[in-house]
Amino acid sequence: MISINIEKKLKAYHGQQVLHIDKQFAMGSITKIHGPSGSGKTTFLKVIAGLINPDKGAIKADHETWFNAETNINLSTQKRNIGFVFQQYALFPNMTVRQHLEYATADENWINRLLLLGKLESLETHKPDYLSGGQQQRLAILRALTTKPRLLLMDEPFSALDAKMKTELIAALKELLKELNVTTIIVSHNPQELDGWADDEMVFS
Repeated sequence: MISINIEKKLKAYHGQQVLHIDKQFAMGSITKIHGPSGSGKTTFLKVIAGLINPDKGAIKADHETWFNAETNINLSTQKRNIGFVFQQYALFPNMTVRQHLEYATADENWINRLLLLGKLESLETHKPDYLSGGQQQRLAILRALTTKPRLLLMDEPFSALDAKMKTELIAALKELLKELNVTTIIVSHNPQELDGWADDEMVFS
């Protein structure tokens, strides 16, 4: 169980607002998040990952405290064992597809399995500049999975994929995440694409 009870001030177009989340996520569950731009969806993911600190509150995973404002506990992203798919991909320009995955794991069998899942096995020597937007997005997803994370955070992970590739990738991911028992939180501008997959839903306003 991942328990989150935090507050974070947001800079909004119409002044300042406060993001307040009090939510529990069951291990192995998939939660979709949607809502208008500026409502704090990406900020929420970054708070969970430890990339942004909340102003108040606590984040716990099972019996481990990841963050507690009162006791000054703040585990690093690495210690939280989180995979993060950034909206802008955040790929390394000088690394090939395979090197992106090798950077996080030495398990060649796992790397090969991920390349097949993302249908990038024929492009493993290519660098990001030589990949399409959809291929870059798939690489970002695979990289987030290389450490077999406890928690996977995905920010608009399918926005650059065509309908056929999106359907195939979601089906493959569904099986893999179930196998690994990964808790997954997905921000999507098109929540319908996750119908029948997500166990829970959060709507930001």
